[in-house]
Amino acid sequence: MTTQQLLSPFRRAIETYGMISENDRIAVGISGGKDSVTLLTLLSALKVFYPKKFDIVAINIDLGLGCDQSEVSALKEYCNTLGTPLIIEKTDIGQILFEIRKEKNPCSLCSKLRRGALNTVAIDNGCNKIALGHHADDLVETLFLSMIYEGRFSTFEPVTYLSRTDITLIRPMLFIEEKDITAYAKDLPIVHNPCPADKHTQRQYVKELIAGIKADVPFAKDRILSAIYHPERNHLFGEAMAKIKNLNKS
Repeated sequence: MTTQQLLSPFRRAIETYGMISENDRIAVGISGGKDSVTLLTLLSALKVFYPKKFDIVAINIDLGLGCDQSEVSALKEYCNTLGTPLIIEKTDIGQILFEIRKEKNPCSLCSKLRRGALNTVAIDNGCNKIALGHHADDLVETLFLSMIYEGRFSTFEPVTYLSRTDITLIRPMLFIEEKDITAYAKDLPIVHNPCPADKHTQRQYVKELIAGIKADVPFAKDRILSAIYHPERNHLFGEAMAKIKNLNKS
């Protein structure tokens, strides 16, 4: 898997949903995992030739869980080679989750705390947008999480404007599958996840559930993605509700 191969769906997502405007300053949330490092790499490659000029700021929210410092150093060096020095913001989020609150399913709260910290650092560095490393598989998994645990048909959107902070979230990798990112990132400097809940979360359960469905129906994920990507396929009682409204008017 090459940079050029991934840039095609990457750019298509950006242009389909209007993610980048002239003179944007984009903060890239860098966890150190394969998704975020791939995101930074692709944005850096796109920046060279994209007709709309934009800047990139790489930001890591350190949860205080004790990452391998040799891996962190390698990631810093890599960011420098891309011309985007890595900003590391140290926090006590890990302590809050696992020592103070003793969360059994920490992912949702962790995401909110990390996102809040990322927003703050992005604003402090003059950014108007934040790029996140969610990919096609994350889109499907989030849909399943919402249905199973929240009773909602919901997943994240390609572009989300946060009015309270005047920051726009963009997700340029929505058309890229995780398997392609895994193949691409094998030679990138990755910081392994030190979270004690890793591989023991609701998202991991859903990931395995979807893998089981795909074992029986190999094209299942593609059909689900198609339903998400094409809003006209999301009926969900829409026609029935429209008929009821028309009847009430008459």
